[in-house]
Amino acid sequence: MILSTTEKIPKKEVVEILGIARGSTVRARNIGRDLFAGLKNIIGGELSEYTKLQAESREQALQRMIEDGERLGADAIINVRISTSVITQGAAEILAYGTAVKIN
Repeated sequence: MILSTTEKIPKKEVVEILGIARGSTVRARNIGRDLFAGLKNIIGGELSEYTKLQAESREQALQRMIEDGERLGADAIINVRISTSVITQGAAEILAYGTAVKIN
C-alpha cells in the first residue's frame, strides 16, 4: 500500500477514487506514566512515556487506515492526514485518514 501526504504520486496516475480510508484509536494515560510524567515536570525534560504512547497510537491508527483502504480495494491512500482530539481528561483519539485510490 502506497501512502502519501500529497494528492499525486510521482509516475503514477489516479484512475479511480474509492472513498475515504480511515483508522482510529482512543488511548488513555495510565497511573505509571502519570507518576513518571509528574517527576519529569519537576526536573524538566521530555515526557518520553507519553511520546512512546503517542507514537504507538499513531502507528495503530495508520495501520487501521491501511486495512480500511485494503478493504476498499485501494492500491494507495493519498492526502493522508493525522488528527488528535481530546475525548475526556486523560484520553485522546488519534485519527488517520486519506483518499483511497486505484493507480496505474
